Amino acid sequence: MDGTIEERSLGTPQGGVISPLLANLFLHYAFDHWMRSSHPSNPFERYADDAVVHCETEAEAVKLKSEIAKRMEQCGLELHSEKTKIVYCKDASRTEDYKRHRFDFLGFCFRPRLSRNRHGQYFVNFSPAIAPKSKKSIYSKIRQWCLHKRSDLSVKELANILNPVVRGWIEYYGAFFKSELLFLVHHLDKLIYRWVNRKYKKQGSNFKKANSWVKRIKSAMPNYFVHWSLLRA
Repeated sequence: MDGTIEERSLGTPQGGVISPLLANLFLHYAFDHWMRSSHPSNPFERYADDAVVHCETEAEAVKLKSEIAKRMEQCGLELHSEKTKIVYCKDASRTEDYKRHRFDFLGFCFRPRLSRNRHGQYFVNFSPAIAPKSKKSIYSKIRQWCLHKRSDLSVKELANILNPVVRGWIEYYGAFFKSELLFLVHHLDKLIYRWVNRKYKKQGSNFKKANSWVKRIKSAMPNYFVHWSLLRA
């Protein structure tokens, strides 16, 4: 590393605002149109440069993966060797063993999960829920706020900061298996406990008092913090 700045002549910067837009425009023709005309019996979903294609058999999936790789090569692109994989959607009806039976897409992890039907009977279903990577990202975001140190805030100001972002997380990730979001309740309540302790430290606040304070707020105003709604979902 000598600090030399080289002029960019190809591609777009990693994380650049224009990158997803260009990927959508290019792949709309390079992938979407090609799939619909060449493989109309294989439904797919795509967002930017991430896609999921459905196949009936492993042999069909292997063949299609090879054809997609050739199509991308024709368009000057290359499939990601680690991210491009064949996954077996194991559930109560598909019970065979396969080395991969989960994948992440748009922040969700799709894998076999124990579900319950309308008759109250449990069965294994291949379905999505918030991905571990998404949980890790949420934990990181909350840490960056350092709100437990903001003793200058009122409880209303604290709620005004938390609620819009947390509501977005709940509405998006809570579309499937909302129970997987209960970690938010525990993590955010822990943050609020620490905030109460710090704010009322001069009055001899401690965890027990903070816990009692939060319980009183929950009882009197159960909608004050939006993540408390998960307890009633």
